Amino acid sequence: MRPLSRLTTAGVLGAAALALLTGCLGSSGSGSSSGGQDANRNADAKKVELTFGSNSVKGGKSSAGATFISDVLIPKFVAEQKGKGVDVTVKFQGDGSDDEVYKQKLSLDLSNKSGPDLFQIDGIWVGEFAQADYIKPLTDTVGDAAKVDNWDGWQQIPEAVQALGSYNGKRYGVPGGTDGRVLYFNKKLFQQAGLPADWQPKSWDDIISAGQALKKISGVTPIQINAGTAMGEATTMQGVLPLLVGTGSEVNSDGKWLGNTAQLRQVLDFYHQVYSTGLGDPVLQKEAKGRDKSFAEFAANKIGILLESDYFWRSVVEPKEGVAKMADRDSAVGWAMIPAMKPGAGVKGQDFVSMSGGGATVINPNTKYPQQAWEFLQFMNSADMVKASLDGAAKITQRSDVNSEVLKSDPMLSFMAEKVLPITQYRPGRAEYPKVSAALQQATADVISGKSTAAAAAAYQKAVETAAGGKDKVTSN
Repeated sequence: MRPLSRLTTAGVLGAAALALLTGCLGSSGSGSSSGGQDANRNADAKKVELTFGSNSVKGGKSSAGATFISDVLIPKFVAEQKGKGVDVTVKFQGDGSDDEVYKQKLSLDLSNKSGPDLFQIDGIWVGEFAQADYIKPLTDTVGDAAKVDNWDGWQQIPEAVQALGSYNGKRYGVPGGTDGRVLYFNKKLFQQAGLPADWQPKSWDDIISAGQALKKISGVTPIQINAGTAMGEATTMQGVLPLLVGTGSEVNSDGKWLGNTAQLRQVLDFYHQVYSTGLGDPVLQKEAKGRDKSFAEFAANKIGILLESDYFWRSVVEPKEGVAKMADRDSAVGWAMIPAMKPGAGVKGQDFVSMSGGGATVINPNTKYPQQAWEFLQFMNSADMVKASLDGAAKITQRSDVNSEVLKSDPMLSFMAEKVLPITQYRPGRAEYPKVSAALQQATADVISGKSTAAAAAAYQKAVETAAGGKDKVTSN
């Protein structure tokens, strides 16, 4: 299944991230008998038992990730600890449930101060779990801020990517593999339209201008920006949110959800420009398989510009095994950073923006062995283990040093790792997010169906107030 909003397959270890969740539930792993909350409890133990939960299983869901964890990561950690005179047993408990089912089971265990010693969660769950007090900042769990902050791995993980495992400015876990979003464009169509092969728009107006040039080519849809409810979370992540951060706004800021603001209306105005003037295909956005069809049309040289993640490059138009193969992908497909609405208008005053997804590994605050769990967390996120988790594949990881090595033969993925990840943003990890996301999708659906920006924004305001639990939890202007 291709990634939309959940953990992205940015490496086998990343793919295993969600996997780490399910298996331990209802078990009697070491995390289930917590003892006291002294962070140094059992720090000098010479015999240690840890459980490592994962929503993956050999031969099933995220099989490669489960295989890596059980057959490579755990044995190597055990051997390393043996060299230090510590007899460690790590039990891998895999599962393969639906993500939401897994989340519910894990939440139940954690609410009862049970569950695995270490587990990975979708980054979008970090804030929600922190709010529920299921997980704590690493500095609290490990009990030594210097020990956590001085881990040399942080220097290799861009600050923007660290946000994947953070909440309210505190690190709750170590991020796994991640992804990014860019504008892909068909160089053959660009040549026909008189557009440059090294196209890099600097504003939304530049995108519209390129679309207008492409519109002159018969049978071509100039721009594909996911819209509507049929696309689901793909509309939010490959449409609304990248545009929104390009206005300088985020969907949740200072604890309040985005309402009918000037920035939201700017996003909806952009959708209106694309879909009411023939630059985009509104019918495609309403089809159940619209995203798949957009992939096929791009591969068939019928779409000029498309906003997508690196998944599109790796798994969709990949020449040999892609779902919409392009034999000439390497020469025919270009990519560009997503511009802010205008230079400097993006979040943090950025000229270019992106959105990313992924997962993070966290430590159960009720573990009997917090110090050993921290050692395991560092070990699994070391350069050697992150590289080993890829099993020879070229995928974006959380570590810049690994990316520099494994992506050097792939210019697109290198571009994503070097240029996009440092400026990316992540979705807020709050329980209300799915409903807010659905409201955003509906707002775009309203616009592409002919409603005015004002009407769509007003309807969104009502929907988000309901989703957020009250008008006082929503920002509007």
